[in-house]
Amino acid sequence: MLKIPMTTPLVEMDGDEMTRILWKQIKEELLLPFVDLKTEYYDLGLPHRDETRDRVTVEAAKAIQKYGVGVKCATITPNVQRMSEYQLHEMWKSPNGTIRAILDGTVFRAPILVKGISPVVKNWKKPITIARHAYGDVYKGTELRVPQGKAELVFTDQGGNVTRKEIYDFECGGILTGQYNKDSSIASFARACFNYALATRQELWFSAKDTIAKVYDGTFKAIFEEIYEKEYKAAFEAAGITYFYTLIDDAVARVIRSEGGFIWACKNYDGDVMSDMVSTAFGSLAMMTSVLVSPDGNYEYEAAHGTVTRHYYRYLQGEKPSTNPMATIFAWTGALQKRGELDGNEALVHFGKKLEACCIRVIESGTMTKDLAALWEGEKPNIVTTEGFISAIRKELERQ
Repeated sequence: MLKIPMTTPLVEMDGDEMTRILWKQIKEELLLPFVDLKTEYYDLGLPHRDETRDRVTVEAAKAIQKYGVGVKCATITPNVQRMSEYQLHEMWKSPNGTIRAILDGTVFRAPILVKGISPVVKNWKKPITIARHAYGDVYKGTELRVPQGKAELVFTDQGGNVTRKEIYDFECGGILTGQYNKDSSIASFARACFNYALATRQELWFSAKDTIAKVYDGTFKAIFEEIYEKEYKAAFEAAGITYFYTLIDDAVARVIRSEGGFIWACKNYDGDVMSDMVSTAFGSLAMMTSVLVSPDGNYEYEAAHGTVTRHYYRYLQGEKPSTNPMATIFAWTGALQKRGELDGNEALVHFGKKLEACCIRVIESGTMTKDLAALWEGEKPNIVTTEGFISAIRKELERQ
C-alpha cells in the first residue's frame, strides 16, 4: 500500500499509563500502515520527566513553536501519592500547564457527536464548545503551608516602590496561594475567542466572578469588553451573532437550560472543570476534542481526559480493558489535518477526516467500548475491548 507522505514533522508527546498503551496501539494500527508518519518525539511520561527534571516538557513546547503543530498523549500531574509511587525528585507541575504557559494559548474543546447517544441534558441539541484560557491562574500558582503569623501580598514595581496588602493574620497554621495573569495573555484569549466565534458563526459567552474577585476577574471582564467594542462588535453584528458576559454561576444555569450551539469562554480553572462536565453530559470524557491555539498560530492537539489509571492497573494484571480511545484518535486526526492544511497536503487532510468518519461509523453500527454502551439508545451494543474497537476501525478504514 502506498503511504501518504509528510514533509514537516509533527511534535509527538508520549504520555502515561493506559493512554500510553492506547497511543502505541493507535499508531501501529491506524496511522503507520497508511501514513509515512514523520514526528519529532518527546517522552512526557512521568519517569522521563523526573529523569530530565521536567526539561523535556519545555523542550517539547519549544518544538511546537518551531514546527507549528503538536499532538500530546494524556500525562500524570503528580500528587503526594504519585511522589511515593514513582519515587520522584519533585512534585512536578502539570505538563499541560507548562506547555500552555510557553505557548500562551487558548484551549477549545467540543464534543464528538454520534447518532444513538443523546446528551444527558435532553434539551442540548447542538455542541457546546468550551474555550479555556490556558495561561496562569492556579496552574502557575505558588503555594505555602504556613504556621501562625501574618501573610501579606507584596509587589515591587520597576522603580522600587513597594505596595503591601495584608492577606490574613493567622492565629493557627494554614495555607496560602499566589496566582497571576497578564493583560497581554487575557487580550490574546479574548481575540482567540472572538475570532473562533466569527469563524464558526456561533454566539460567544464569557463568564467569571467579578462581583467577588473585583480586580482579578474584573480585569478579564474589562479587557474582553474593550476589545469587543473596538475590534469585533461590527463584525459580530454583521454575522448575526452575539457576545455577552455573565457571572459564572448564572452561566452554568443558562448552559443547562440552553439547546447548545455556542462557545463558552472560561478562565483557566473554570474551563478545566466545565469541559469535563460538558463532555460527560454529552456522553463520555473520551468523546471530546481538544486543541490549544496560540496567538502566533501554533497548535497542540490532545485528549481532554486523564491517563485512565484504573484501567491501567487492570491492564498490568493481564486484563484487556475496554478503554475508549476516541479522544486520543481525534487528537491525532486533528493534528494530521492541521499539518496537512499548513503544508498544502490534501491527502493528509483527507485521511484525517476519513479516519474520524470511520470511528463514528463503527460506533453508530453498534460496536463500542463499555463506557458508551451504558449510554447507547439503539439495539443491544457489541461491547469490545480497546483492541477490538481499534481493530474494527482498522477494518472500516481498509474498506474505504
